[in-house]
Amino acid sequence: MSAGINRYKADLRELFFVLFEQYDFNAFAGKGDYADWDEPTAKAVIKEAYRFSTEVLGPLNSSGDREGCKVVDGRVITPTGFKEAWKKLFEAGIRQVGVPKEFGGQAAPYALHAVVEEITSGANTAFGMYPGLAGGAAEVIGHFGTEAQKKLYPERMFNGTWGGTMCLTESQAGTDVGSASTKAVRQPDGTFKITGTKIFISGGDHDLAENVIHLLLARIEGAPQGTKGLSLFIVPRVRVNADGSLSKDNDVTVAGIEHKMGINGSATCSLNFGENDGCLGELVGAAENQGMPQMFRMMNTARIGVGIQGVAVAGSAYLNALEYAKDRKQGSHFTQWKDPKAPRVSIMQHPDVRRMLLELKATTEGLRSLVVKLASHRDQWAVLAGKDDDKAAYHMGQVELLTPLVKAFSSDEAFRLSAVAQQVYGGAGFLKDWPVEQYTRDAKIFSIYEGTNHIQAMDLVARKLGQNGGANFQGFIGDLSNFVEAHQDHPVFGKEVQSLTGASEAIMGVAMNMMGWSQAGKIDLVPLVANRFLLMMSQLAVSYLLLDAGVKAEASLSKLPEGHADRSFYEGKRYSALWYARNVLPEAKHHAEVALLEDESPMKISDEAFGHS
Repeated sequence: MSAGINRYKADLRELFFVLFEQYDFNAFAGKGDYADWDEPTAKAVIKEAYRFSTEVLGPLNSSGDREGCKVVDGRVITPTGFKEAWKKLFEAGIRQVGVPKEFGGQAAPYALHAVVEEITSGANTAFGMYPGLAGGAAEVIGHFGTEAQKKLYPERMFNGTWGGTMCLTESQAGTDVGSASTKAVRQPDGTFKITGTKIFISGGDHDLAENVIHLLLARIEGAPQGTKGLSLFIVPRVRVNADGSLSKDNDVTVAGIEHKMGINGSATCSLNFGENDGCLGELVGAAENQGMPQMFRMMNTARIGVGIQGVAVAGSAYLNALEYAKDRKQGSHFTQWKDPKAPRVSIMQHPDVRRMLLELKATTEGLRSLVVKLASHRDQWAVLAGKDDDKAAYHMGQVELLTPLVKAFSSDEAFRLSAVAQQVYGGAGFLKDWPVEQYTRDAKIFSIYEGTNHIQAMDLVARKLGQNGGANFQGFIGDLSNFVEAHQDHPVFGKEVQSLTGASEAIMGVAMNMMGWSQAGKIDLVPLVANRFLLMMSQLAVSYLLLDAGVKAEASLSKLPEGHADRSFYEGKRYSALWYARNVLPEAKHHAEVALLEDESPMKISDEAFGHS
């Protein structure tokens, strides 16, 4: 099957604004580990990533979706063109932009990595999962591994020689990882014999690299039950010699691949380990029963990556819908609807289409700002760590707090916004002739994998709100309050900025009530309200960041002469901020009111009253 045409779109002017104007890239570029980076270099990398993505990855998106993956002689074969694209990706150095120098990378700031990741993921989400998972697994080994493991695995995984996966899920356990039954039996040479089956393993097998390195959770014989007894193992598909050469098959077999709603170019595998009693693994590092803390490093990175996937898909869906709305002529202008002789106009002139387009524009810009804000906090932490530990702790605290918002809100909104983009197209949006129907199918998984969005909500309310004695949450609210104080009289946004205060007070009220519910024995209300709380906090955060972008855009706009090319761009920022603050931010207060109704109906209804299936 031949590649199709590229449908991926990104607005580089928007990407440059977020990275260089809203979040000051130069605050961390050129410092510490980022000493080699500056704005011109970063812009060149973004342009090259976009060129590569539109020329190489984008044309494979729809063809890969149609062809999917298959199993031949026990191995996964990826869609036509994927293997060549893999080779070109690493030759171009795009995947190595954010990799530490010690592992052959370019050590770029994480904020730049996030923008590059958005571009490559948006062009071909399914393809992007293979190198993304390999990089995440390599990061874990690079952080926790022994010196020998750090020498052997990460660089080969970061440069595309080997792939990598994360193997947690089992059919009987699902989200309840502690119920995993995969076993590890110690061998005389210090390795472990592995037996068990893992399901839903993204990129679990493929023909892109010469080997796949699985990071696998298993329980050593005699270890405690539950998550505390899990250890993390390096389990190669093909055994690896000490010099990096490949040895023999490691008894890791593909039991099957899933036939899915979307991301069909990504092989989601069921894997059997040790069917023939010949699968060996080695502990990551030397610590037993540390599997969950070690794996969470990869999971947190992956959760941010899912948020980036959401922005990427939603952003391209918006720009495709915008292009279609400009070109498609249907109906007369709404001021002439009674005139049968009135000329047809582009559907972009119809009020409801304009409403949908502004919703798409504002929300995708807000989600992107949320992602880059998190990434910028991580970069500030990297620069300050060991120099100003208090400030470094604040920045890492914001990374921790914002991670569930980035993962859950971006992924939920990506699915919803892709459907809104389909609505802009009308009936054409339901056809495979246009890219948005694939975006909708691909985006649905985002809210499910790497911890369902309810897990993200519970992580937020049960862990992150109280983390560091509540300092992380207080830091976020404090930043927002400082913004309100500075801009509540802004000539364009003053009223909208002031409305942030009421929404933040409502959210803090719900947070306090959740603490009270736990103490009053109404513990069921916490999971019942958790998703709503994450939603309202995300809406507050996005509105705050869009208004922050709007304030910065207005300051730049005031310095430009009439007719300057950037004037319309900055005006767009104004209306993104105003629309979101007027149309979405009020929902946060409404959600707070609903949460405080303390509705326990889902728990009080009997099983029988749900009906009979």
